[in-house]
Amino acid sequence: MHIDKDLVAAAATPLVLGILADGDLYGYAIIKRVGELSGGDLQWTDGMLYPLLHRLERLGYLSSSWGISEAGRRRKHYAITASGQEALAERQQQWSVVAETLRQAWRSAGQPPATATGWA
Repeated sequence: MHIDKDLVAAAATPLVLGILADGDLYGYAIIKRVGELSGGDLQWTDGMLYPLLHRLERLGYLSSSWGISEAGRRRKHYAITASGQEALAERQQQWSVVAETLRQAWRSAGQPPATATGWA
């Protein structure tokens, strides 16, 4: 399934913050987790993720530190900060409003509710 770039961009910040709320990860692991959570429908690239991680770090939503992987490679790990937790909670409320509004609009238009997203 193709997902419009505008939707991907709009969901990127809350998605990354939500993933990192479960624990620190490095970039490739975040990309892999996005693919897993979407059932493979979202395929992010380094070029999409790293500018977002750097922006979220500049905003104070993430912190980063260098570590060594089991394979001996240096990896930059990202962690959500208290400010990032607050931003995530705010984004969750915003997305709830958007999702409910879409549900209502589609229901009133006679469209069946979206079940793949759990909106039914």
